[in-house]
Amino acid sequence: MHKNGKLMRNNLDISVRELKIIDLDLLANYWYQADSAYLRSMGADQSKLPTRDRMIQALTKQVKSPIKDKKSYALIWELDGKQIGHSNVNNLTFGEEGTMHLHLWQVDNRKKGIGTKLVQKSLVFYFEKLLLNKLICEPYALNIAPNKTLEKVGFTFIKKYTTTPGSINFEQEVNRWELTKEKYEKLKH
Repeated sequence: MHKNGKLMRNNLDISVRELKIIDLDLLANYWYQADSAYLRSMGADQSKLPTRDRMIQALTKQVKSPIKDKKSYALIWELDGKQIGHSNVNNLTFGEEGTMHLHLWQVDNRKKGIGTKLVQKSLVFYFEKLLLNKLICEPYALNIAPNKTLEKVGFTFIKKYTTTPGSINFEQEVNRWELTKEKYEKLKH
């Protein structure tokens, strides 16, 4: 099925949908079952994670909030009907902009082009449901996979700079990528 790390199936059954309450344990498992080396490779500091209960509470609030009131918004990524990852937007201002994050949960689903297809399908939700004018993504500069994915999808590289990108991150160099609604519209056609 695999040759040189590439998925040979052309007819992947991939889908994207909004996060539901039934997904919360799986999403939390991704964070709390990950080892510290993996978390560090994507720029996260295990010691800065909130408690599992606090994460579940925050995600529950997010799921139940009306779309225009959301400060964050998450999608579940599926392959062959099974949850394999998620994407979320935080720092969200409905109708304006948000910051996107990308997470494939299992290593055997990475480096096969699946992430690129899932990000493309996620853009519909971000631009058409959240009515964003700009989508930002700032992955850890040393985390090659999301940087390559963003370039393939059509994001524009803006700059590399040092920051602490979020509450669970350590100070790091990030690459800032942006996709405007105008460019998204062109990519759709």
